[in-house]
Amino acid sequence: MIEFLNLKNATSPLRQELIEACTRVIDSGRFISGNELKSFEEAFAAFCGTKYAVGVGNGLDALTLVLRAWKEQGKLHSDDEVIIPANTYIASMLAITENNLVIKIVEPNPETFNISPLEIKKAITKKTKAIIPVHLYGQLAPMTEIMAIAKEYQLLVLEDAAQSHGSALAGKMAGGFGDAAAFSFYPSKNLGALGDAGAVTTNDQSLYELLLSLRNYGSREKYQHDYQGVNSRLDEIQAAILQVKMKYFKEDLEARRKAAMFYLSRIKNPKIQLPVYTDHESHSWHLFVIRSNERDALKKYLEDNGIETQIHYPKAAHEQKAYHGYDLGTFPVAEKLQSEILSLPLSSYISGEDLQKICNVLNRF
Repeated sequence: MIEFLNLKNATSPLRQELIEACTRVIDSGRFISGNELKSFEEAFAAFCGTKYAVGVGNGLDALTLVLRAWKEQGKLHSDDEVIIPANTYIASMLAITENNLVIKIVEPNPETFNISPLEIKKAITKKTKAIIPVHLYGQLAPMTEIMAIAKEYQLLVLEDAAQSHGSALAGKMAGGFGDAAAFSFYPSKNLGALGDAGAVTTNDQSLYELLLSLRNYGSREKYQHDYQGVNSRLDEIQAAILQVKMKYFKEDLEARRKAAMFYLSRIKNPKIQLPVYTDHESHSWHLFVIRSNERDALKKYLEDNGIETQIHYPKAAHEQKAYHGYDLGTFPVAEKLQSEILSLPLSSYISGEDLQKICNVLNRF
């Protein structure tokens, strides 16, 4: 069986360095908010081309805390509308409703899977105050157009960059376009921790300082709490692990891109629609997602031929039981995508032999 993803294979080459990093933390006796976190935040901010990075517990917290901070700053208020794409993961929606804000869903571009600027403009009302463009599957959303819309309508922009570590456009990295960006370091991500972890990037000093408080019980000084904060701190072990992973990230990213190009050049089947990408650097290929009108049959066929696949995501977020009772609308483009998409195995370590087998099997379908 060609596995969809094997995290043991992904981490085993780094085993000794990861052990040394964890040992360093153990020997330091400092497990929360120490030098490892500070070093990682500085390194990740530099990588993303931003002034600041704030390590938090996970990607959902990164989204939620930015919206919460903007409410504390008076930039957002309860019942303001936040625009998101219909085919995002549910975390984008949870962050909005957790802050008593209103979800405003728009359709994606069916070719790139990313949010459509035209649909954003059509959805804007007097209550619209923010946009969360999701860089889905690793490809940058059309940020030039989105930032122009945001400027025209004076909207805040929070990049959901959970899947797009390393994506860039004209030299600007994911996480450096909007007013802030939220990252996840879930283990399966291109830059993954060995547990839950996340971060916010921003160039806004006041937002940065507020986030430092909100992630730490609303406190910057021990036992002094200026805000009703939460406990969402990226711990020292995960920060140390991520620093090891960052040393090899560019190399891993290029390997993913090479594997994606292999698929794009060798999958030739009229029943399969390949992903469309706008630029080599703009896509970090967190996932390689194809489309087929016969998706379920194709998935079973691949499984029968020893190839594991996944569906990201089998049901649109607005159709989930958690949001029954919300008047979110219907979104035929996104709903059609959810019935056709299929994610193929892709990683920095996948072999050429496995890639060729997958292509051969796909071309025989």
